Amino acid sequence: MSTVNLDIVTPNGSVYEKDDVELVVFQTTAGEMGVMSGHIPTVAALKTGHVKVNFRNGTEYIAVSGGFVEIRQHKVSVIVQTAETASEIDVERAKLARQRAQSHLDDQDNSDINRAKRALARAENRLRVAELK
Repeated sequence: MSTVNLDIVTPNGSVYEKDDVELVVFQTTAGEMGVMSGHIPTVAALKTGHVKVNFRNGTEYIAVSGGFVEIRQHKVSVIVQTAETASEIDVERAKLARQRAQSHLDDQDNSDINRAKRALARAENRLRVAELK
């Protein structure tokens, strides 16, 4: 089976690169999308969610937050704000982040409710992906 190169990049640089990817599944703003070698060139916006990576020896999940994906025939580039593999996620830290975000949402005087909602979504996503490992 033909494979693609997958590179996930954050503002801090490349955080995940794999050459033998058989299938990559993204959660785009328009729905879930799977990509294999030979896919037509495409650009899509990604929502906070996960990237599922299937390769010869298994499957990995990467928690990502907002960004986009650029797909070429043999290379997939994911540009996101944050990315963590399921095995790298600190579950206790993610739980604390979820609690902080929830308390900000519960605060009646909170002027930045949208920021708290985004923080809560990121924390809950990290916890979901951590369970997938």
